[in-house]
Amino acid sequence: MAYFQPNEKSQFNRHLHCIVSCRISMLAYYADLTFLISKTMSPPLSRARWLIPLGLVLLTIIWGYSWVLAKQALTFAPPFAFAAERCVGGAIALFIFVKAIGHPLKLIAPGPTVAIGLIQVAGFMLLQTWALVEGGPGKTAVLIFTMPIWTMLIGWPILGERIRGNQWFAAISTVVGLVLIIEPWDMHSSLFSKFLGVMAALCWAIGTILVKRLRSKQKVDLLSLTAWQMAVGAVPLVLLAFFIPEQSTHWSMSYFTILVLLSVVSTALGWWLWIVLLDRVPAWEASLSVLGTPVVAIVSSRLMLGEEFKHSEIVGIILIGGGLALLSLIGWASSRKKAKELS
Repeated sequence: MAYFQPNEKSQFNRHLHCIVSCRISMLAYYADLTFLISKTMSPPLSRARWLIPLGLVLLTIIWGYSWVLAKQALTFAPPFAFAAERCVGGAIALFIFVKAIGHPLKLIAPGPTVAIGLIQVAGFMLLQTWALVEGGPGKTAVLIFTMPIWTMLIGWPILGERIRGNQWFAAISTVVGLVLIIEPWDMHSSLFSKFLGVMAALCWAIGTILVKRLRSKQKVDLLSLTAWQMAVGAVPLVLLAFFIPEQSTHWSMSYFTILVLLSVVSTALGWWLWIVLLDRVPAWEASLSVLGTPVVAIVSSRLMLGEEFKHSEIVGIILIGGGLALLSLIGWASSRKKAKELS
């Protein structure tokens, strides 16, 4: 039995063809982009560096629209099974790619890698999928992309990165916007889905700090690290899907297409590119690159799923976006200033 409602299925089918063709072209682009990153982000800077911002725009679009695709996928599959299938597909794609290009498959730093896989992959994917079931993709994406503010707060005691000067304005703006979206005074709304979204953001933030700390202490191949963290994260997701009673997945060509696109493009290549960027540039600059993702998620969810937001939620979204943008711009300006001092 399919999980689609009749109107949702017809609406989805109208968009599937353009999604597939768009994702295939983006997949080919990423094969070139990931090679260019290693060349353009290392001094001396290449003239081709403009491709990196272009790639970040494409990543924002891919990750933003992936929220709508994930919501559609959940009409075919229950949440735990979908999270497991998506993660397993991403791990398989990554290991095939690692082997094909001749990178080492050896697991380096197993302890930190397991921690990253359990928190950043298993925890994040489980919580964000669960949040999608309880709420809409637009609001869920906004809450999850509060990750930079949590990274800053957690990084204070762990990485020694303190909140200073104008960063406080960004932090306050983001927290106030978060309160307006969560609406703790309205207990009749879907408070649980908002809680899940924030917890997913925390998992992503903790995983980000763990990756940066690992790279500062030990040299590891980024592609292999991404593949192994995906494989480790898939294990608890598969176990949850096996032991928790759910309805069976309705396997069809439509669901298989969505699953391949989300596994290969959004999960495997997206997370690989994110880790590469996190390693090559400051955390604030990497955060700046994905701040448009929740905007894409909101616009696409409104167009396809008919979601509506209250005035307080819109104000909250604006405050969160403004706070995160200010936070990223402060980090960007600081990194440019340091680069000029060193040159």
